[in-house]
Amino acid sequence: MDMRQPLDENEKKRFPDGFRILQGKQEYVTYAEHSSIRIWPSDTASHYDYHQHSAVEIILPHRGISVYRLPERVYCVEPGQVLIVPSDMPHELTESKETLRYLILFEPSPLMSLRDQPSIQQVLQDPIYLDDGSELQSRISGLLNQTVSAYFAKEPMWNARCYSYLLQVYAELGRSMRESLPDGEEEYASHIDSEIMNGALTYINQHYMEEISLEDVSSFAGFSKFYFSRVFKQFSGSSFTEYLTRKRMNVSTDLLVRTNLPIREIAERSGFGSLATFNRVFRKQNQCTPSQYRAIYGRSMYAGGDRWMVPEEAEE
Repeated sequence: MDMRQPLDENEKKRFPDGFRILQGKQEYVTYAEHSSIRIWPSDTASHYDYHQHSAVEIILPHRGISVYRLPERVYCVEPGQVLIVPSDMPHELTESKETLRYLILFEPSPLMSLRDQPSIQQVLQDPIYLDDGSELQSRISGLLNQTVSAYFAKEPMWNARCYSYLLQVYAELGRSMRESLPDGEEEYASHIDSEIMNGALTYINQHYMEEISLEDVSSFAGFSKFYFSRVFKQFSGSSFTEYLTRKRMNVSTDLLVRTNLPIREIAERSGFGSLATFNRVFRKQNQCTPSQYRAIYGRSMYAGGDRWMVPEEAEE
């Protein structure tokens, strides 16, 4: 497949194994039905202008050099090395001639439902570059190659198998991060994780559809809202409000793709007090309306074979 030219605004391009849709700087990664992982192979020189997407991006080069420009650093990723670009981080990619690489893109939301989510969130929030030839780098590369093999084998439960390898990747990275903490800090982190985060995340997962506040959750966890707010951000990488919004967004996007429920009912089930609030927050988070998101990602995109479109703006 030819991916040598960047996509212009609103250009729509069909590849043999999926779609790439770009509107301005926002890319919408599409997936096969019942899947939330996409792996793009390439063996030609390619260039992608600055863009961002909700998917986590992992580059796995086997030949040639892949140059990533991120906001604070340029990475020249060579065979055997690994670069993980977090969700929604702007980046530019240029690949050399005679390159051979796999680009793994996946939605991180399935990982966020785990009880040790705070540790995973820490690993997900910053770029990770493995280039030191360490045992960790070797293990991560091996797991990612297993992910690629499972993806293209398409055996039963292939999507779950791919995520099982990705989960092992983040477990290895999280453990390595914990081991690098100064003496005593790991024990303190573990204490906060068990005493505050588990209770708080359980409460949020059970009550996100209601009008819950920082005071409600901190009271449930048994701490003052000021102390709770500080440690919550320390371990989740976001404020309580940001985390709750992300949780509600994950629920709403899943309902948009997996069901035919009316937009208003999805807003209510996701915990938004009004349709207007839901539309405003959704557009801010996803750069499109709920109806547009459903048209891009929903089941309807598979119904017409190669027929697809980027919908026009619509009022909800």
